[in-house]
Amino acid sequence: MKLAEICCKTGLRQVAMNLEIKDKVVNGCYIGDLLSNVMAHAQAGDIWLTVQTHRNVIAIAVLLNLAAIVFVEGHQPQADTVERAHDEGVPLFSWPDSAYQLARELSLAGIGSEK
Repeated sequence: MKLAEICCKTGLRQVAMNLEIKDKVVNGCYIGDLLSNVMAHAQAGDIWLTVQTHRNVIAIAVLLNLAAIVFVEGHQPQADTVERAHDEGVPLFSWPDSAYQLARELSLAGIGSEK
């Protein structure tokens, strides 16, 4: 499923603007805040749901070729995180509710059903 379609279905709010998302494909999602766990278990094409807002999350997303990062529970990324995301082409989004609620919405939208 395309990232732009997911945004329309879930109401995700894009934080790092001016990044092309319409053709970016999402394969699944990973929920986690411990960076070493994310590095060990997230898969290329996943949307990463986290409360971590520092710039190191961008390095993880680039390393794993993640589709996007969503800051859940109303967390907002630090300014240098947004700047680095823009430089690296990593889409950032915010979500006001829990990671569980968003994962549920993603599942209902069809994310992961083809795995």
